[in-house]
Amino acid sequence: MKIISWNVNGIRASVKKDFFEDIEKIDPSIMCLQETKAQDDEVLVALAPLDTFSIHSNSAHQKGYSGTAIVSKEKVKSIMTDMGIDEHDAEGRVLCAEYENFYLVNVYVPNSGQKLERLDYRKQWDSDFLKYLKNLEKTKPVIVCGDFNVAHKAIDLKNDKSNYNKTAGYTQVEIDGMDHFIQAGFVDAFRMLYPDEIAYTFWSYRFKSRERNTGWRIDYFLVSKSIADKVKDVRIYSDIMGSDHCPLGLEIDFG
Repeated sequence: MKIISWNVNGIRASVKKDFFEDIEKIDPSIMCLQETKAQDDEVLVALAPLDTFSIHSNSAHQKGYSGTAIVSKEKVKSIMTDMGIDEHDAEGRVLCAEYENFYLVNVYVPNSGQKLERLDYRKQWDSDFLKYLKNLEKTKPVIVCGDFNVAHKAIDLKNDKSNYNKTAGYTQVEIDGMDHFIQAGFVDAFRMLYPDEIAYTFWSYRFKSRERNTGWRIDYFLVSKSIADKVKDVRIYSDIMGSDHCPLGLEIDFG
């Protein structure tokens, strides 16, 4: 089973580029899309050519902002939106699909803001989201993927020293948040397989960042420890354009 995660930075813009050709090449069983920036009905229209997939969407109350979608060839047993916490549930950031062997949670974690004005909120979000995941895990293993808006270690961004505690995505508060996920038993699937590989999933549109590979690894697959041995590969498709993030893919075999 191949699961793709991709922050598309606007699904309606993305499908006007090479989106469908790229998806055909990757050939996923399931896709988790973040930052769709569209209402549920607009997501359905944009993704209509994917007629062999079921399409599930969670859009923000604010139009053209945030939003997540799960697009699946695999049979979905149930779909759940949000965490059940009013403070967090207006932005369409969490979408969970239940499958036979696992829960798949698609997440678009809030950015702490240019001046770190949302950093306190982000700390609360991380704490509440971890509790939400651990609650799901009581029933069956969890795969959680998406844009976590944090580079976990120095290896995960090009300019670690100049960004530390100054830039959203690389403050100690956000790093601690990711530490808590790992300490709670979730495994960073890419790092498990490639502990020393320098690979990025996001490049700013400014300063020719992609051209210079001045990137950040802020998109992840975290898996419950109980299924970590079923992960066969995690691939970062850095050659695929169409967004300021690239897709990443998890191959997992439940036998």
